[in-house]
Amino acid sequence: MSPSPHTREGWGSRIGVILAVTGSAVGLGNFLRFPGKAAQYEGGAFMIPYFVALFLLGLPIAWAEWSLGRYAGNRGYNSLPGIFRAIWKSRAAPYVGALGILIPVVIYMYYVCIEAWCLAYAFKTATGSLSLGLEKAAYVQFFSGFIGLAGDGDVLTFPHGFWNSAIPYLLVCFLVNFVIIYRGIAKGIESFCRWAMPALVACALIVLVRVLTLGTPNPAIPDQNVLTGLGFMWNPHWGGTTLWQSLGNANMWLEAAGQIFFSLSVGFGIIACYASYLKPDDDIALSALTATAGNEFCEVALGGLITVPAAFIFLGAAGVKDAAGSTFNLGFMTLPMIFDCMPLGRLVGTAFFLLLFLAAITSSLSMLQPAIALLEEGLGLGRRASVSLLGFITAVGTALVIYFSKNAAALDTMDFWVGSVCIYVLATVHVILFGWVLGAERGYAELQRGAEIRIPRVFIFIIKYVSPLYLLAIFVLWLKQNAASYARQMTQDPVVATTVGFILLVLLLFLLLTAQSVRRWNRMGLPRGMEDRP
Repeated sequence: MSPSPHTREGWGSRIGVILAVTGSAVGLGNFLRFPGKAAQYEGGAFMIPYFVALFLLGLPIAWAEWSLGRYAGNRGYNSLPGIFRAIWKSRAAPYVGALGILIPVVIYMYYVCIEAWCLAYAFKTATGSLSLGLEKAAYVQFFSGFIGLAGDGDVLTFPHGFWNSAIPYLLVCFLVNFVIIYRGIAKGIESFCRWAMPALVACALIVLVRVLTLGTPNPAIPDQNVLTGLGFMWNPHWGGTTLWQSLGNANMWLEAAGQIFFSLSVGFGIIACYASYLKPDDDIALSALTATAGNEFCEVALGGLITVPAAFIFLGAAGVKDAAGSTFNLGFMTLPMIFDCMPLGRLVGTAFFLLLFLAAITSSLSMLQPAIALLEEGLGLGRRASVSLLGFITAVGTALVIYFSKNAAALDTMDFWVGSVCIYVLATVHVILFGWVLGAERGYAELQRGAEIRIPRVFIFIIKYVSPLYLLAIFVLWLKQNAASYARQMTQDPVVATTVGFILLVLLLFLLLTAQSVRRWNRMGLPRGMEDRP
């Protein structure tokens, strides 16, 4: 085994890496996107394709990514280009791995904006400045002005004053993220997640207790009570259709698989990067399962019991269905109004948006580490130079998102092409690398080394055959339903075209950095591919 090209970092403890990976997975999708999708697709019926995707895609791919990361990490690599180089003999391997740098960095560029909205809403709810009455139009108007939905560059004109725009909160979030990432794996990410994750769960429990004790707030509408709200969220046939009719909706299966990807952070390149900092015999089987279970607890047991039931109690079925189709509508226009008319609403609303902020920042931190790893091990840069360069790159992308804010066009474009399409591509590559390049038997042996639980051998069959076919089928359906409309937008909408062009420019930059890294690795004699396996 060759030495690493930079001073090796590592996790301080097992619980630290589990909390960090769980923090990466637990994000806005758990508390806003998941409840909205479940309500949109008949509640309980949605959970069937959701759990099928969890066991056939989410958990197997998570195990595969933990295994690939630790395998390559023990050969001196922490970045995705390096990890791919350690596993795949092809000269193209590091360049395919560059996709694992592009995805988290571009997602960070717009995710940090949403993170800033959560921080602002927590502060404004706590101070009472978000109490705008019981008319939803007031909250829609505030949110539109706050992020500049009405026109490109509107948010930079500060129409309602500097502190009623997203900019100051965005600057705070940007600074906090890079201060933490500058401190490194153990002193930065791990230390922060050690207190942030328990605080997140505590906030969620405060909100959950308040929602489950609401009873029937309006006696004039007895059907809008907490039990009926839970039924609306979880019963499989609220829309008048049978369970089998609901399960026949192909789009629901597509959305459920997509939710699993977002929920577990598989396909981002983050898990493999985190796992690369583990020691050779550190358990990864139980750690991966624990991180997955922690995420599912936050998503299903907390997120699924808070958002939609609370909205149903005050708005009824029609109001929930209207809001559930959009994460922004549900989270930043509907829920603030509900908290305003809820007993102890200011306390509950503050806890809820603080919960969202903590969930967002533990995720955004993880999005920065894969690029930091490449800059350090590939280019030999120090921590300060790596953080400064990445800060500049992400600041340019975030400025693009802020300026092209009309109807959130730049944000939506990045989210589709990188946050959806590229994630599916990278997850498919991970599965093929594990099952067919490293080899399912060798990968299984890597997974079991130091394991405190025994993974059933059926996992070999699933990761080698079932997961790739499932992924390819989902990807084809996804492209069939969405790619044509986005391709038309690229030719007709200059903002979409500009954003896609920027994404390609960032990809080119990371390909060039990868090429330089490969030359440096070759000079240092670091292992490459098949011939270096034990």
